[in-house]
Amino acid sequence: MGKNTSQKRTLPNAARMKDIAERVGVSVTTISHVINKTRPVAAETRKQVLEAIRELNFYKNAHARRLARGKSDFFGLIVSDLGNPFFPDIIKSFEARSLERGFDLLLCNTNYDPARTTTAVRRMIENKVRGVAVMTSEFNPSLAQDLASNHVAVVFLDLGTVQPLVSNLRVDYSQGIFEAITHLHDHGHSEFAFIAGPQNLRSAVTRRTAFVEALRKWGVRSYRVIDSNHKVEGGAEAVRTLIHDHSLPTALLCSNDLTALGAINALEKAGVSVPDDVSIVGFDNIYLSQLSHPPLTTISLSRETLGELAYDALDRMLRSKRHEGAEYVIETRLLVRQSTAPVRKSRALTAAVPGTVLQRIP
Repeated sequence: MGKNTSQKRTLPNAARMKDIAERVGVSVTTISHVINKTRPVAAETRKQVLEAIRELNFYKNAHARRLARGKSDFFGLIVSDLGNPFFPDIIKSFEARSLERGFDLLLCNTNYDPARTTTAVRRMIENKVRGVAVMTSEFNPSLAQDLASNHVAVVFLDLGTVQPLVSNLRVDYSQGIFEAITHLHDHGHSEFAFIAGPQNLRSAVTRRTAFVEALRKWGVRSYRVIDSNHKVEGGAEAVRTLIHDHSLPTALLCSNDLTALGAINALEKAGVSVPDDVSIVGFDNIYLSQLSHPPLTTISLSRETLGELAYDALDRMLRSKRHEGAEYVIETRLLVRQSTAPVRKSRALTAAVPGTVLQRIP
């Protein structure tokens, strides 16, 4: 009986590469260059090699290559919460960039748990990734040293101190937040509140600070800040607190869009109109923000840019002879939709919130 090349071969990789070389009539070295993309190969030859690879069901032995070369074809990405719509766009753009360059993605989700973060770093080192993008704020600096000591390039989001093998992406939160305060101030608002994110996250602290500084630039001294959890229910709970304390402002800024969506829902249930009674601004411009009722005015932060720039920063460090790190600035900007409007002259709320009095926030 003749050979059935449609069945999967079980030969060792080296022998199978030799089979491919014999079928195409080229050297094993040429086959290796096509598979590993290490040198240019003539288009027609490359086509014939790829066809032979498919016919013989050849698969790269990634584990063997990792052992032989001391590094893998993986780049790592660590995020905080896969359930947060902020992260999928970062993941997609980072992965697309990796695949374009012939590399794979090792993804870890920490769920804001320091223990899981430590485990994620261990996985990166054990899998000999070339570089890791850390898109989370709950990151122990000692873990960065663990990565560096294993010659793994790292790029942080608002955390890193630039040095060899370490780069940092710095988000300019202040620009977008100042634009938001200016937009509301121009619409006659003078009573403000801010629903902040968890204060153990540096990005949340930075957004809170930017809000306070923007108000001071406009001479606004009276405002209220409520800490929350960057989740829908946190935004709703913060609004209930403001209503209970009789300190509902005319303008409410939120540390992220999920918080803002929760706030809109809670205000609606309380009979408070957005934006007629209260104008709301979110942060991040997640996809859901344009589907809310009303569509959410938000501060746009491009996650696609974050993902692409994170990969590019790792790639540049690895290509550099001295592996120099660098800092990259990502801009934010206000995106005006229908959740903000000029302040009403009359501040009376609907009967659904009995006893609520709008006043200067102490």
